[in-house]
Amino acid sequence: MRLPRGPSRCRSGLLFATVAAVITSCLTLVPAAAAAPLAACGTDNAARGRPVTASSAENIAFPAASAVDGDPGTRWSSAFSDPQWIQVDLGSAKEICGVTLAWEAAYGRAFQIQTSSDAAAWTPIYTTTTGAGGTQNLAVTGTGRYLRVYGTQRATQYGYSLWELAVQTGSGTTTPTPTPTPTPSDPGGDRLLSYGRPGVASTTQDDVNCGGCVASRAFDRDPATRWATSSTTGWVDPGWIYVDLGATAQIHKVILQWDPAYAKAFQIQTSPDAVTWTPIYTTTTGTGFKQTLTVNGTGRYVRMYGTQRATAYGYSLWEFQVWGTGGAPITPPPLPSDPRNPPQLVWSDEFNGAAGSRPDPAKWTTDTGTGPNNELEYYTNNNNASMDGAGSLVMEARKEVTAGSSCPGGTCQYTSHRMNTGGRFTFTYGRVEARIKVPKGNGLWPAFWMMGADFLTGRPWPYNGEVDIMEVLGKDTKTAYSTLHAPAYNGGGGYGSPYTLTGGADFSDDFHIWAANWDSKGIVFTLDGRTVFTADKATVEATRGPWVYDHPFYIILNLAVGGDWPGPPDATTGFPKRMLVDYVRVYQ
Repeated sequence: MRLPRGPSRCRSGLLFATVAAVITSCLTLVPAAAAAPLAACGTDNAARGRPVTASSAENIAFPAASAVDGDPGTRWSSAFSDPQWIQVDLGSAKEICGVTLAWEAAYGRAFQIQTSSDAAAWTPIYTTTTGAGGTQNLAVTGTGRYLRVYGTQRATQYGYSLWELAVQTGSGTTTPTPTPTPTPSDPGGDRLLSYGRPGVASTTQDDVNCGGCVASRAFDRDPATRWATSSTTGWVDPGWIYVDLGATAQIHKVILQWDPAYAKAFQIQTSPDAVTWTPIYTTTTGTGFKQTLTVNGTGRYVRMYGTQRATAYGYSLWEFQVWGTGGAPITPPPLPSDPRNPPQLVWSDEFNGAAGSRPDPAKWTTDTGTGPNNELEYYTNNNNASMDGAGSLVMEARKEVTAGSSCPGGTCQYTSHRMNTGGRFTFTYGRVEARIKVPKGNGLWPAFWMMGADFLTGRPWPYNGEVDIMEVLGKDTKTAYSTLHAPAYNGGGGYGSPYTLTGGADFSDDFHIWAANWDSKGIVFTLDGRTVFTADKATVEATRGPWVYDHPFYIILNLAVGGDWPGPPDATTGFPKRMLVDYVRVYQ
């Protein structure tokens, strides 16, 4: 379900011009060094590099992950309201005895530290209404897999912002995250050496076109964040970025995932001191997109040194990975595991309720309001959705004539239904399928799709990733579409394919099963068991841009009316129109 394309692929998120200078200056601040860990606690930070979520993020430059990345120069910042929270998954139940909060100037006056076994029921282990900001080393006692900082009163007009959230456990040391098994292409058991390590660049960009595109973004193993040279001073040659590996290392491989602003001519260089550099790779025919370079060199510092830009813009990298041995590597969070074979049903809704009953609120969130993409409908609070008593959910689009409860604030032209599993069910990898009968008529736009779950915690579209499993336009119900949207390919430039039924049959005549089979290698889209489009991860990275689908997603069903793509309904459409859903199932 394509969202509108903005004027750029990157947003600054500077919400108010009057605070722009304050926000920019904050990027240069570094918090005071944290005090030594509490004596009774272990010395390790159990939160570092662990999966983390938050109630919101001020913008893409200040994600939740920045509070647990071990970098004192990056931070999480929330929306400017109460309450707000940030929580970290420690991987297993821990005996927690210390929490360190390194606050930015926007700190919590009243907040709790809470623990949980399931991220649903929370137990407070520390409460204050007189928080003083700065760096707080808190002695606590509690047990849980999840730890949350829950703020109820901000100390300033801004949000909550943490340079670092550290958690100490009482075992003396924490159980380290298992190191991912080296892939066969990593000779001699090479490891990723650059993850989370400090980066330095010739210039960095932080404006409306690329907010917070600082050097550390190239080393965070997040394919939706990037480094870019400054638009005001850095769209020149040369341009460079380097990483400090923490100790001398043997470098065997470098992976560069370029933004369209890539280097035509560049070197990979190493150095013992970040002063004297030795080239270990040179090219004048850089191709952009993803480049995997086999190299051989020694050094503590590794630099990409660009001497000729391929475009009128600067240099920009989504990812800069250094692989080898030695250094001082930080173990990244483990990648998700592929689905089991054979897969098992883990979630479903068969829509077998009594006639007139509403969608199950334990499984679905009703998504009310006006749709994006210049759509014409208003999505109501379940007024347009009910079971038919024969095993199907009915999502009905209606033409409205008078004002009423279905149209808050006055008369709306059309009403319809949209619902999602956000906050109820998310998953990474597996087979997701739905059996659907779509309606026919000009201006209709039924869809079965998924959004990256970090969209719910502040990451803007399309950085969260979108997977459209099925879209059909009511004006042409002989054609369906499956499409991916990401920062480098979205909107009308999404990566996907149209397809038809065998023999040119009409999708609106009967139910059909649309499915996405999703794993670490890509996504295979099928219709009634027939493959209609394959999105191979390696191919996308080599020809389109970053692959942003290796994290949790949630499911969406909706029936839109009008919009940029389908156009408006007309006298031939004939309302009401119904989209029928027999079931939705997820296998892993």
